Amino acid sequence: MSDTQSSPQSAAGSTGGVIRSLIPARIDRLTWAPFHTRMVLALGTAWVLDGLEITIASAVGAVLNKEETLGLSSTQVGAIATVYLLGEVFGALLFGRLSDALGRKNLFIVTLGVYLAGNALTALTWGNSTLSLIFLYLTRFIAGAGIGGEYAAINSAIDEMMPAKYRGRVDIGVNGTYWGGAIIGTLGTYILLNHISLNISWRLGFLIGPIIGLLVWNLRRHLPESPRWLIMHGREREAEESIAAIERDVERSGQTLAPVDERAAIEIKPSASHGYLSLVKVLFRRMPSRSALSATLMITQSFLYNAIFFTYTLVLSKFYDVDAEKTPIYLIAFAVGNLAGPLLLGHLFDTIGRRKMITGTYLLSGILLAISAWMFDAGMLNAFTQTLAWCVIFFFASAGASSAYLTVSEIFPLEIRAQAIAVFFAIAQCFGAIGPIFYGWLIGEGEDPGKLFIGYLIGAAVMIVGGVVAWFLGVDAEGKPLEDVAVPLSAVTTRPRSTG
Repeated sequence: MSDTQSSPQSAAGSTGGVIRSLIPARIDRLTWAPFHTRMVLALGTAWVLDGLEITIASAVGAVLNKEETLGLSSTQVGAIATVYLLGEVFGALLFGRLSDALGRKNLFIVTLGVYLAGNALTALTWGNSTLSLIFLYLTRFIAGAGIGGEYAAINSAIDEMMPAKYRGRVDIGVNGTYWGGAIIGTLGTYILLNHISLNISWRLGFLIGPIIGLLVWNLRRHLPESPRWLIMHGREREAEESIAAIERDVERSGQTLAPVDERAAIEIKPSASHGYLSLVKVLFRRMPSRSALSATLMITQSFLYNAIFFTYTLVLSKFYDVDAEKTPIYLIAFAVGNLAGPLLLGHLFDTIGRRKMITGTYLLSGILLAISAWMFDAGMLNAFTQTLAWCVIFFFASAGASSAYLTVSEIFPLEIRAQAIAVFFAIAQCFGAIGPIFYGWLIGEGEDPGKLFIGYLIGAAVMIVGGVVAWFLGVDAEGKPLEDVAVPLSAVTTRPRSTG
């Protein structure tokens, strides 16, 4: 047993309502162990599932136009993505509030269940009548709500239980696994759409996610509650039990845990939960520049991705005459490029630093997008080279987009972390929801590439703006404990609280 575990009081003590705790320092001293791997596998599936959902919706969009399936119009198909995004907004706000109030573990169990139910029901849609469309959109809204709640609860849990030296690369890598889900969804729909009746295959596609979700359900049930969340809510005994369980797990892997310096302790005085009114005051009065940074990074990446990815199969079919059943195969390379970016560049956000890497990935992806837009308008691209261009662009854009989620999840105090994630996620998705409809209108029937060229330039400009803002307002959080990046609202300290 490690020295810091010999007595509960070595981890926490309370006097006059003030709690003195070494729990954050005990988390940050750990090196990678099987516990961290299990946590990433269990919680990282949130992004796998979202990527799966978005990809399936995109891949089957052109198929749902056909009379042998649901016979939907292009506008009705586009609305599926928009409704899903609006569900994510609702779920993020609802479950984000509950996650800060009731705990991370409770919510990442509930949100997975909500997603499973909504997605499985989507497969039962029976036609294009008014009632059927209401059912279709309602189930997509419910599935989106589950995923939106996942973002808030899980980003918080990962950051709070991951040692500071790994936080950047793990958070970016986990967010990047969205594209692992995209690859699974692409391969699944490609096989299904080309080997099974279309009216059955698209339904089976929507059942892939629930199957994966059920496989990780048990892993999540056995994860501990965030010790940081527990201590901030005055639950000292439970916090000690949670961190002690994590430490025992780590020691079983062969690590010897060094003593923790008592000077690393934090002192807090737990207070009542913070609602959204309190949150708004903290975000926009106390931390205006951090809020501006978060909003900009989230809005710009959301607009770009929702605009480009949700309509990509339409571009392939309308401008490059690719058969609807064949479009999923083009998305595989696109998804591989997006997955590779966060996995290969993630560690640089911990070494080179947050500000430089966020700025670089945003600016580079925007510039490359502008170049590819010019090539598209000049007729220099075909289906293959267009996909290749997207692979290169989004290799960088994907790492940048993942860093936006990392930024929002680490630069605000623990007491409001999930709600802050929810608010900026909701703001981003509201702007992002405009993308599929706007770009769907630009695409039309493929008669005017000039309109889409302008749309691509708008997307490029948006990303460049994000990079510029990151340079001036970025927070150098690499390698720092969360409590140093954003001092808890309940902290009893003589150090000035973060206001930037």
